Amino acid sequence: MDTPFSTQIRVASHEQHTEAETSTFMSDLLGGRLGVDAYARYTEQLWFVYRALEGAAETLRDDPVAGPFIQPELFRTAELERDLSHLRGAAWQEGLAPLPATAAYAARVDECAATWPAGYVAHHYTRYLGDLSGGQIIRDKAERTWGFDRKGDGVRFYVFEEIANPAAFKRGYRELLDRVDADDLEKQRIIDECKRAFDFNGAVFRELGAEFPLSA
Repeated sequence: MDTPFSTQIRVASHEQHTEAETSTFMSDLLGGRLGVDAYARYTEQLWFVYRALEGAAETLRDDPVAGPFIQPELFRTAELERDLSHLRGAAWQEGLAPLPATAAYAARVDECAATWPAGYVAHHYTRYLGDLSGGQIIRDKAERTWGFDRKGDGVRFYVFEEIANPAAFKRGYRELLDRVDADDLEKQRIIDECKRAFDFNGAVFRELGAEFPLSA
């Protein structure tokens, strides 16, 4: 009866989370079976999602539900742009377009930010806590597979320079979730949106997998 909300979210979304992170594309990428172009393409998709997440930050800063989660030390857009400049060159934005799944994902983030701040929190949680956790595995693999400097250009998205103690930060973040200003019905809606967020990620991975089929 007294299960913390952060635990409820984690347990309820475990299946969708696992399905997304064990996608064929991500497995091939982390297994070193895809080239750096696939990694760069994935990084491009992240840029569209984080532009949506962080583009709404200032508007939501004073919102009673979403406001406490707006923490600038988490922001990733500038780091993504630095990585993309390294991966694609100074003109990385020329001709850049999101995959259909990415466009749908970013549009849903925009919609939640504009109309339902608690739903925005669900997307915020699935992205940033994932970056602080499993994202570090991606960084390590990328450094070793494609020779990026440790925590340097190409993997800066995964480096949270302003967070000295990620474990403590994640504990604090979960405490924010536990105190979220929402009744039980709204909390269930947040959980459902969290599942949806993982499904969006899975859809992006499927489209990336179709674009980068594993060669023998």
